[in-house]
Amino acid sequence: IDEKPMVVHVYENAKKSEIIDDVFVAVDDDETIKELKKWKVKTMMTSVDHISGTDRIYEASKTINADIIVNVQADEPFIDHNLIDLIVKEFDDESIEIVTAAGKSLNAKQLNDYNTVKVMLDSDRFATTFRRDPIEIEAGGYYHHSGIYAYRKDILEKFTSLGQSINEKEFKLEQFRALDNGISIKVVLVDRVAKGIDTLEDLKSKD
Repeated sequence: IDEKPMVVHVYENAKKSEIIDDVFVAVDDDETIKELKKWKVKTMMTSVDHISGTDRIYEASKTINADIIVNVQADEPFIDHNLIDLIVKEFDDESIEIVTAAGKSLNAKQLNDYNTVKVMLDSDRFATTFRRDPIEIEAGGYYHHSGIYAYRKDILEKFTSLGQSINEKEFKLEQFRALDNGISIKVVLVDRVAKGIDTLEDLKSKD
Protein backbone atom coordinates (compact mmCIF):
# COMPACT_ATOMS: atom_id res chain seq x y z
CA ILE A 1 0.00 0.00 0.00
CA ASP A 2 1.56 3.29 -1.13
CA GLU A 3 4.80 1.40 -1.88
CA LYS A 4 5.03 0.13 1.68
CA PRO A 5 4.31 -3.40 3.02
CA MET A 6 0.87 -3.58 4.60
CA VAL A 7 2.18 -4.75 7.96
CA VAL A 8 4.46 -1.70 8.14
CA HIS A 9 1.35 0.51 8.06
CA VAL A 10 -0.06 -1.54 10.96
CA TYR A 11 3.19 -1.19 12.89
CA GLU A 12 3.49 2.55 12.34
CA ASN A 13 -0.11 3.23 13.36
CA ALA A 14 0.25 1.11 16.50
CA LYS A 15 3.42 3.01 17.42
CA LYS A 16 1.35 6.20 17.60
CA SER A 17 -0.52 4.88 20.65
CA GLU A 18 0.01 6.98 23.76
CA ILE A 19 -0.49 4.02 26.11
CA ILE A 20 1.37 0.97 24.83
CA ASP A 21 5.07 0.73 25.63
CA ASP A 22 6.44 -1.09 22.60
CA VAL A 23 5.42 -2.70 19.31
CA PHE A 24 6.74 -5.83 17.59
CA VAL A 25 5.73 -7.81 14.53
CA ALA A 26 5.58 -11.57 15.20
CA VAL A 27 6.81 -13.47 12.13
CA ASP A 28 7.75 -17.03 11.22
CA ASP A 29 10.37 -16.69 8.47
CA ASP A 30 13.72 -15.02 7.90
CA GLU A 31 12.73 -13.34 4.64
CA THR A 32 10.00 -11.35 6.36
CA ILE A 33 12.40 -10.24 9.08
CA LYS A 34 14.91 -9.19 6.44
CA GLU A 35 12.29 -7.12 4.61
CA LEU A 36 10.92 -5.49 7.75
CA LYS A 37 14.39 -4.48 8.90
CA LYS A 38 14.52 -2.20 5.85
CA TRP A 39 11.59 -0.32 7.38
CA LYS A 40 13.10 -0.27 10.89
CA VAL A 41 10.35 -2.54 12.22
CA LYS A 42 11.02 -4.51 15.41
CA THR A 43 10.31 -8.20 14.89
CA MET A 44 10.08 -11.42 16.88
CA MET A 45 10.66 -14.82 15.33
CA THR A 46 7.96 -17.38 16.18
CA SER A 47 7.11 -20.95 15.21
CA VAL A 48 5.56 -21.83 11.85
CA ASP A 49 3.21 -24.29 13.57
CA HIS A 50 0.68 -22.00 15.26
CA ILE A 51 -3.01 -22.64 14.58
CA SER A 52 -4.04 -19.02 15.12
CA GLY A 53 -2.65 -15.53 15.41
CA THR A 54 -3.38 -15.51 19.12
CA ASP A 55 -1.22 -18.58 19.66
CA ARG A 56 1.60 -16.82 17.81
CA ILE A 57 1.16 -13.69 19.92
CA TYR A 58 1.39 -15.73 23.09
CA GLU A 59 4.74 -17.20 22.05
CA ALA A 60 6.05 -13.69 21.34
CA SER A 61 4.67 -12.38 24.65
CA LYS A 62 6.75 -14.82 26.71
CA THR A 63 9.79 -12.59 26.26
CA ILE A 64 7.94 -9.37 27.14
CA ASN A 65 7.46 -8.00 30.64
CA ALA A 66 3.89 -6.72 30.27
CA ASP A 67 0.53 -7.22 31.95
CA ILE A 68 -1.55 -6.37 28.87
CA ILE A 69 -0.82 -7.72 25.39
CA VAL A 70 -2.42 -6.05 22.35
CA ASN A 71 -2.79 -8.02 19.11
CA VAL A 72 -3.40 -5.98 15.96
CA GLN A 73 -3.79 -8.24 12.95
CA ALA A 74 -1.57 -7.62 9.94
CA ASP A 75 -4.56 -7.04 7.65
CA GLU A 76 -5.54 -3.87 9.55
CA PRO A 77 -3.29 -1.21 7.92
CA PHE A 78 -5.70 1.62 8.72
CA ILE A 79 -6.10 0.86 12.42
CA ASP A 80 -6.61 4.02 14.48
CA HIS A 81 -4.10 4.36 17.34
CA ASN A 82 -6.79 6.12 19.38
CA LEU A 83 -8.84 2.92 19.26
CA ILE A 84 -5.88 1.00 20.70
CA ASP A 85 -5.79 3.44 23.60
CA LEU A 86 -9.54 3.08 24.22
CA ILE A 87 -9.20 -0.70 24.28
CA VAL A 88 -6.32 -0.70 26.76
CA LYS A 89 -8.19 1.69 29.08
CA GLU A 90 -10.92 -0.95 29.52
CA PHE A 91 -8.45 -2.91 31.65
CA ASP A 92 -8.79 -0.30 34.39
CA ASP A 93 -11.64 -2.63 35.38
CA GLU A 94 -9.75 -5.56 36.89
CA SER A 95 -12.48 -8.03 35.95
CA ILE A 96 -11.89 -7.54 32.22
CA GLU A 97 -10.20 -10.49 30.50
CA ILE A 98 -10.15 -9.76 26.75
CA VAL A 99 -11.12 -6.60 24.87
CA THR A 100 -11.84 -6.09 21.18
CA ALA A 101 -13.63 -3.41 19.15
CA ALA A 102 -16.58 -3.01 16.82
CA GLY A 103 -18.14 -0.29 14.71
CA LYS A 104 -21.79 0.72 14.86
CA SER A 105 -21.86 1.20 11.09
CA LEU A 106 -22.68 -1.90 9.00
CA ASN A 107 -23.98 -1.40 5.47
CA ALA A 108 -25.82 -3.95 3.34
CA LYS A 109 -22.67 -4.97 1.47
CA GLN A 110 -20.80 -5.64 4.70
CA LEU A 111 -23.70 -7.59 6.16
CA ASN A 112 -23.52 -9.90 3.14
CA ASP A 113 -19.72 -10.16 3.05
CA TYR A 114 -18.26 -13.39 4.44
CA ASN A 115 -14.98 -11.61 5.23
CA THR A 116 -16.75 -8.97 7.34
CA VAL A 117 -17.07 -10.47 10.81
CA LYS A 118 -20.19 -9.42 12.68
CA VAL A 119 -20.54 -9.39 16.48
CA MET A 120 -23.59 -9.29 18.73
CA LEU A 121 -23.37 -7.76 22.23
CA ASP A 122 -25.25 -7.92 25.49
CA SER A 123 -26.35 -4.83 27.41
CA ASP A 124 -22.93 -4.56 29.11
CA ARG A 125 -21.03 -4.60 25.80
CA PHE A 126 -19.78 -8.14 26.12
CA ALA A 127 -19.72 -10.25 22.96
CA THR A 128 -22.35 -12.98 22.84
CA THR A 129 -21.60 -14.36 19.37
CA PHE A 130 -19.70 -13.72 16.15
CA ARG A 131 -20.55 -14.69 12.59
CA ARG A 132 -19.32 -14.44 9.02
CA ASP A 133 -22.48 -15.55 7.22
CA PRO A 134 -24.70 -12.98 5.48
CA ILE A 135 -27.28 -11.29 7.70
CA GLU A 136 -30.55 -9.68 6.66
CA ILE A 137 -30.31 -5.94 7.24
CA GLU A 138 -33.66 -6.05 9.04
CA ALA A 139 -32.24 -8.43 11.65
CA GLY A 140 -30.37 -5.69 13.51
CA GLY A 141 -28.29 -6.09 16.63
CA TYR A 142 -24.97 -6.77 14.92
CA TYR A 143 -21.84 -4.63 14.78
CA HIS A 144 -18.76 -4.58 12.53
CA HIS A 145 -15.99 -6.45 14.33
CA SER A 146 -12.42 -5.14 14.10
CA GLY A 147 -9.28 -7.29 13.93
CA ILE A 148 -7.77 -6.11 17.19
CA TYR A 149 -7.65 -7.81 20.60
CA ALA A 150 -6.06 -7.08 23.94
CA TYR A 151 -5.56 -9.66 26.69
CA ARG A 152 -4.43 -9.86 30.25
CA LYS A 153 -1.28 -11.94 29.98
CA ASP A 154 -2.58 -14.72 32.23
CA ILE A 155 -5.76 -14.95 30.15
CA LEU A 156 -3.71 -15.13 26.96
CA GLU A 157 -1.79 -18.03 28.46
CA LYS A 158 -5.04 -19.74 29.46
CA PHE A 159 -6.49 -19.19 25.98
CA THR A 160 -3.55 -20.83 24.26
CA SER A 161 -3.61 -23.80 26.64
CA LEU A 162 -7.12 -24.67 25.45
CA GLY A 163 -7.76 -26.82 22.42
CA GLN A 164 -9.65 -25.40 19.45
CA SER A 165 -13.38 -25.36 20.18
CA ILE A 166 -16.01 -26.78 17.84
CA ASN A 167 -17.26 -23.31 16.93
CA GLU A 168 -13.73 -22.03 16.35
CA LYS A 169 -13.13 -24.79 13.82
CA GLU A 170 -16.54 -24.52 12.17
CA PHE A 171 -16.62 -20.74 11.75
CA LYS A 172 -12.87 -20.16 11.46
CA LEU A 173 -13.04 -17.53 14.21
CA GLU A 174 -10.58 -18.01 17.06
CA GLN A 175 -12.57 -15.77 19.43
CA PHE A 176 -15.00 -18.65 19.85
CA ARG A 177 -12.28 -20.48 21.77
CA ALA A 178 -12.69 -17.83 24.46
CA LEU A 179 -16.49 -17.69 24.46
CA ASP A 180 -16.86 -21.46 24.38
CA ASN A 181 -14.65 -21.75 27.46
CA GLY A 182 -16.28 -19.05 29.56
CA ILE A 183 -13.73 -16.30 28.88
CA SER A 184 -15.51 -12.98 28.40
CA ILE A 185 -14.77 -10.51 25.59
CA LYS A 186 -15.53 -6.84 26.24
CA VAL A 187 -16.22 -4.74 23.13
CA VAL A 188 -15.31 -1.09 22.65
CA LEU A 189 -17.99 0.45 20.43
CA VAL A 190 -17.06 3.24 18.02
CA ASP A 191 -19.00 4.82 15.18
CA ARG A 192 -16.87 3.17 12.53
CA VAL A 193 -13.90 0.80 12.46
CA ALA A 194 -11.14 0.89 9.87
CA LYS A 195 -11.46 -1.36 6.87
CA GLY A 196 -9.46 -4.56 7.00
CA ILE A 197 -7.76 -5.83 3.84
CA ASP A 198 -8.88 -9.43 3.34
CA THR A 199 -8.97 -9.67 -0.46
CA LEU A 200 -7.43 -8.13 -3.57
CA GLU A 201 -10.74 -6.33 -4.10
CA ASP A 202 -10.40 -4.75 -0.64
CA LEU A 203 -6.94 -3.54 -1.56
CA LYS A 204 -8.13 -2.02 -4.83
CA SER A 205 -10.99 -0.22 -3.09
CA LYS A 206 -9.00 0.89 -0.02
CA ASP A 207 -9.85 4.53 -0.64
